[in-house]
Amino acid sequence: MNSQTAGLRVAGLIFGCICLGHLWRLLAHVDVQLGQYHVPMAFSVVALLVMGALSIWLLLLSKR
Repeated sequence: MNSQTAGLRVAGLIFGCICLGHLWRLLAHVDVQLGQYHVPMAFSVVALLVMGALSIWLLLLSKR
């Protein structure tokens, strides 16, 4: 395994963990507030889809 393959796997796993965090926020209905700004749940839906897609893509690339 070369360093590029390892890098793709690590990045894919990091994106996967972030994806799971957003999934947890959606399932547990956790409110997030940054200063005076309330972060809507729609943000986590979009982030879940983007992070999940990036994770799958990078993990598939690492297997080639």
